[in-house]
Amino acid sequence: MTERIIGILGGMGPLATADLFRRIVEKTPVKRDQDHPRIIIYNNPKIPDRTAFILGRGPDPRPELIDSAKKLESWGADFIIMPCNTAHFFADSIQKAIEIPLVSMVEETAKLIRKMGVKKVGLLATDGTIKGLVYHRALLSHGVQIAVPSKRDQELVMKAIYEGVKAGNISFGREILLKVGKKLQKRSQAIIAGCTEVSVALKKEDFEVPLIDPMDVIAEKAVKLALGMESL
Repeated sequence: MTERIIGILGGMGPLATADLFRRIVEKTPVKRDQDHPRIIIYNNPKIPDRTAFILGRGPDPRPELIDSAKKLESWGADFIIMPCNTAHFFADSIQKAIEIPLVSMVEETAKLIRKMGVKKVGLLATDGTIKGLVYHRALLSHGVQIAVPSKRDQELVMKAIYEGVKAGNISFGREILLKVGKKLQKRSQAIIAGCTEVSVALKKEDFEVPLIDPMDVIAEKAVKLALGMESL
């Protein structure tokens, strides 16, 4: 069995990066420390805000994203994952700059939703992910429709992400996201926790419809790839 080294391009934000590391560790079938795969984490919180750039309000994060990916490659990572949904808007640019695969959390989530037979899914995500059509592109190609919050509710989602979870006030963020999510579930068969801060704040048992967590999806995929259970 060929073991592979996981590279985590993190820092977007740091809490989500730590959470992804924990999930990978918890999902790895082991009997001792030595059974775990090697993981290289580059926690780079200096990457400019992805949503701000997509909305035309901030600097381009691509140079830092590409530099971070190249560092992980040079340090020996066999593949890279990113615990940031919005950063997947730049996935093609990053992939072109490196030789190793960037395994897309968005594409893996879209594949899972198709397998589940879900026809319409609600999306809790940043303005950048929604306006950049990050999930729309992946899901529409699988024949899945997307429901997003109203304009006012989307403003609340951004508040929950930036003033709540990213600022370290998880309970404040969770309260808002729960309220918006419960409205969204009335218009969909499942909900995507389409921002890693949403993944940190919400739980599957919070809703009457399935909560699809891309962080769980990519953690499970990374374990399979690292342990040689799936090919790259």
